[in-house]
Amino acid sequence: MLKTNRICALGAGVLLAPGLLAGPDSRVGADTHGITLELIMQDPAWLARSPEGAYWADDGDAVYFRRQRVGSDLRDLYTLGLDGDEAERVADERLAGIDVAGGDWTRDRSRKVFSREGDLFIKDLATGQERQITRTSAGESNARFMADESMVMFWRSGTLLVRDLESGLEWEAADVQFAKTPEEAQKKKEKDKKYLDRQQDRFFEVLRDQHEAREEGEKRRRELREIDRSDVPGPFYLPDGLEERGRHLSPDGKWLIVIAAKPVKGDKRDEMPKYVTESGYVDTVGVRPKVGVESERDHRVFLLDLVGESWSELKRDALPAIKDDPLAWLRDKAAKDEDEADENDEKPDEDAEGEDDKDDDDKDDDEDDTDGEQKPRPVSVWSVRWRPDGSMAAVMLRSNDNKDRWIAMVEPGDDEPSLESIHHLRDEAWIGWNFNEYAWLEDGSALWYLSEESGYGNLYLWTPQGAQTQRIAGERWEVSSVSESPDGAWLYFRGNSERPIEHQVHRVGLEGQDVERVTDVKGSVESFRLSPDGGRLLLTASSAIRPPELGVVRLESGRHDNLTSTVTDAYLAMPWIEPTFVAIEGDHAQPIWTKVYEVDGSWEGGGRPGVVFVHGAGYTQNSDDAWPYYFREQMFHSMLAYLGYVVIDMDYRASAGYGRDWRTAIYRNMGRPELEDFSDGIDWMVREHAVDPEKIGIYGGSYGGFMALMALFLEPDTYACGASLRPVTDWAHYNHGYTSNILNTPELDPEAFERSSPIEFAQGLDDPLLICHGMLDDNVVYQDTVRLAQRLIELGKQDWEVAAYPLEPHSFTEASSWLDEYRRVYKLFEGTLRRPR
Repeated sequence: MLKTNRICALGAGVLLAPGLLAGPDSRVGADTHGITLELIMQDPAWLARSPEGAYWADDGDAVYFRRQRVGSDLRDLYTLGLDGDEAERVADERLAGIDVAGGDWTRDRSRKVFSREGDLFIKDLATGQERQITRTSAGESNARFMADESMVMFWRSGTLLVRDLESGLEWEAADVQFAKTPEEAQKKKEKDKKYLDRQQDRFFEVLRDQHEAREEGEKRRRELREIDRSDVPGPFYLPDGLEERGRHLSPDGKWLIVIAAKPVKGDKRDEMPKYVTESGYVDTVGVRPKVGVESERDHRVFLLDLVGESWSELKRDALPAIKDDPLAWLRDKAAKDEDEADENDEKPDEDAEGEDDKDDDDKDDDEDDTDGEQKPRPVSVWSVRWRPDGSMAAVMLRSNDNKDRWIAMVEPGDDEPSLESIHHLRDEAWIGWNFNEYAWLEDGSALWYLSEESGYGNLYLWTPQGAQTQRIAGERWEVSSVSESPDGAWLYFRGNSERPIEHQVHRVGLEGQDVERVTDVKGSVESFRLSPDGGRLLLTASSAIRPPELGVVRLESGRHDNLTSTVTDAYLAMPWIEPTFVAIEGDHAQPIWTKVYEVDGSWEGGGRPGVVFVHGAGYTQNSDDAWPYYFREQMFHSMLAYLGYVVIDMDYRASAGYGRDWRTAIYRNMGRPELEDFSDGIDWMVREHAVDPEKIGIYGGSYGGFMALMALFLEPDTYACGASLRPVTDWAHYNHGYTSNILNTPELDPEAFERSSPIEFAQGLDDPLLICHGMLDDNVVYQDTVRLAQRLIELGKQDWEVAAYPLEPHSFTEASSWLDEYRRVYKLFEGTLRRPR
C-alpha cells in the first residue's frame, strides 16, 4: 500500500492520504436514516434553543430564562408562568424593571438588594416597589446587607464601599496602603541621603526651615485624622512590596480581612500568531505560561480592626502539616540523580573541590532558618466566608503544591487572632477541583462544607459549639450544588446516590433527618433553584438524547410539571440511537461506566468495526445520563451505529463522578490506566457484539486527542487508526494549574512527564493517524501539533496528516470547520476499518 504523510494548512477539501480513502461500500444497508454529517455539524440551534440561566421571579409566581435568538448568537430574556402558559419574550422596554437573578435578601426575606445594569436597587417584596440607590457610570456589584440590615456593602470599580440606607451616606470600608508608614518613610529618606542632600542641609537654613514646616504640617494632619471619627478608617500601612489580592468586610463592619502577595513576575509566554486577520497582516497574541514557569504565589492574610484602627498578620504556622514537604522524596531523588551525574563528570583537583564544598556549605547555612525549622509551604487563599454576625470567619487555603486544603477559623475578638484549622484534607496525589463548596448556615449556627476525605465528595457540618464535625450526606457517592432552604430546615443538593451516572436532587434535615431524594426525572438534574418560599424546585434537567428543559417540583406533593419544550421537530424526527449504559468490569475495584451505541445486525465480510470515543478534560463525566457536552459526537455515533459500527464512550479512570481513587489513578502516569480501561472496553465489544479486534479505531479531542496519540503510539497492535483532535502532545508545554497537579513540574519530576507525553513515544506509530487543530487555540496551543509533526517527519513516519483551522480556537465555533473535521474523521474510519489489516 502507498504510504504518505501530509500537513494540510487549510481546513477545506478532502486531503486524506490515498491509504486512508474509503473503498467499496460493504455496509449493511448503508442507510443512516437521514442522519448526515451536514445535518449534525450545522449550528446547534437546529436541534434546540434550550433555556439558559433560569431563575425565579422574586414573588415565586413565574420564572425567567434566556434563549438564543433564531439565526443569531444573541440571547433574549423570557418569562413563563407556572400554570401552563406559553413562554413570552420580555419586551426591551420592560427590561429596566424586570426581576434579576441573584442579589441578597434580608433575614425575613422582605427586602432584596441587587445590581441591575451596574446600579444598585432595593426592592420591597411586599409592595413590589423598587428604590434605586446608586446611579453612576462606574458600575456597582456584589451588594450584600450588613448584619443590622440598615446598611449594604458593595463594590465599585475595585473599591469596597458601605452605604447607609436611611441617610444615604456612603464611605470606603478602609484606607489600605501597601507602603511604609510616614515615619518609616522619613527615616529611610534620611538614611538614603546622598552627599549633596546633606550639603544642602548644612549650608542653607531656609531649606531646613521649609522642610521642618512641611513635616510639622503633615504630622498635624495625621493627628487630626486619627481623632476624626467621620473619616475613613485608616490608613492601614501593610507591608511594603505586596499587592492586594482580595478584601472581605465582616457583616458588622468592624473587621476587614485582606489577602496580599508579592507582585507576579513577568512569566515567559509564547506568542500565538493569527494569520487570517482583518488587516491582512499577521497579528500575535500572548498565551499562558508553560507548566513550571508560572511564578509561585504565596498569599498572606491580614486582619484589620476598623474600630481600633490596628492590624495583625494571621500566621499559618499552626495549620496541620503546613511545614511538611510531600514532594521531599522527589527532591531527594533529583538531588541524588544530580550527584550521580556529577560523579560521571571529570573530577576537579582536590583544592578546587574543597573550595566548592565550602561554598555549598555556606550556601546551605544561609538558606536554613536560624532555628533549623522547616518554613511553612506557600499557600493560596481561595475564599473567605464571614459568619452572619461577624464574630468568626472561615478561610479556605490550599498549598501551592495542591497536596493540602484547610478550612481555618478566625475569631477576630481574640487577644491574638490566628488561623485555627477546623478541617484539613491531605491528598498524596492532588486536591480535586470539585468539592470546594462551603458556607455558613443563615443563622450562623454551623458551617457546612464538601470534602473528599472519605474517598468521595461528601457533605459535612461543623458546629462552633463544641467544635464538632459530622458527615450528613454521601457515602460511596458524591454531593454538589448545596443550597439552604429559606426556613433553615434543610440543605438541598445534587447527588448520584442511586447510580453514579444519574444525578437527582436530594435533601438532608438540619435536625437529624436522613437524606431523602426529592426528584425522579428521566435522566439527570443539571441544576436547580429553590423558590423564594422554599416550597418548589426549579429544575434544569436533561437525558442522554434530550437537551435541557425546565421543570418545577412541588416539594409537598412531589408533583413534577414540565415547563418548556424547546426541542425542534427536526431533531425529534430523527431516529437517534439512545445509548445503552453498561458497567464494564475491569481488572480494578470499580466497573467502567460506558455509553454504547450499536444497532443489531451483521457486518459483511466478518466482524464489525468498533470505535472508542475518548471525552476531553480528563476530569469530567461524559458517560452519564444527561445531555452531553459532546452532543455533536453523540449524533455522529448514531450515524456510525446505523452503518454497522459499535461505538463505546467510557468514563475511564481520571473521570469525574466516581470518587477520589478513580480521578487520581493517573497521578504521575497519564495515559496508561486509561489505555487499560479501553482494552477492557474493546474486549467487551469483541465478546458481546462480535466486533473484529483487528478493526478498532479511536478518536477524541483535547485530553481525548492526547489519549488517541497514546493509543496509537503505545498499542499499535490494538488500534487500526486514530483521530487526534486539538491534542496535548507534550505535557511540558501545557499550563501550570492543570498539569502540575497531576505530574508535578518537569524540573522536579521529569520521569512523570516523559512517561505521560505522546511525543516521547512517536516512534511507535504504525497505523493511519489524523490530527486536527485550531491555530487560534490558546488552551492547547497549535505549537503542540507542529512539534509532533516535526518529530514524525524526522522519524520517517507515514500515513499521518495534519488539518489546520486558521480561525478556530480550542473549541470550534464555525459549522464549516466542524463539518470539515468530521468528514475527515469519518473517511479515516471508513477507509481503514473496512480494510483487512
